[in-house]
Amino acid sequence: MMNDPYGVLGISQNASDEDVKTAYKSLVMQYMNSERKLAELNAAYDAIMNLRRGSTGGDNFHEVRVLINQGNYAKAEELLINQDSSRAEWNFLMGTICYAKGWLNDSYRYFKTAAETEPGNAEYNSALKRMDMNKNGYMNGGNPGYNTSDRNSPACGGGCSTCDFCQGLICMDCCCECMGGDCISCC
Repeated sequence: MMNDPYGVLGISQNASDEDVKTAYKSLVMQYMNSERKLAELNAAYDAIMNLRRGSTGGDNFHEVRVLINQGNYAKAEELLINQDSSRAEWNFLMGTICYAKGWLNDSYRYFKTAAETEPGNAEYNSALKRMDMNKNGYMNGGNPGYNTSDRNSPACGGGCSTCDFCQGLICMDCCCECMGGDCISCC
């Protein structure tokens, strides 16, 4: 858990709501390219606003973020599934979990919903932009794997012929054979 959300934003507990917002926005602009820092700033801002409203908002999004950072996606999803799925943060976190699991279509959909729900949130927009760039790269490169790597696709043993995992294995196999057993990254 975060010890001092005020310290994260570099303000005192006596700061006005407007000062909190100003500090938050300034830091978001400063750390726009650091997902980890943006996550920390969002969590701090949310914690301060929840404290000032006198509630926890009934969510455990910060705990979900901690679990995601620890790589415990199953527990993070378990906590998230019982929350309000109409909130932007919920969609962003579910998109992050899906991305980590390789479910790119689901991830894209959740990131898009989060960014549309809160268009001013730099973290959500950054995730969606990254997905858009990856999607365009896959689609322009002729790799249909982007469209088949979600949890609704058939298992590789059955019906997928070009999923990302299979292509990665094929590529690694080719590199190992071509390089006389010295594996290199070619993908």
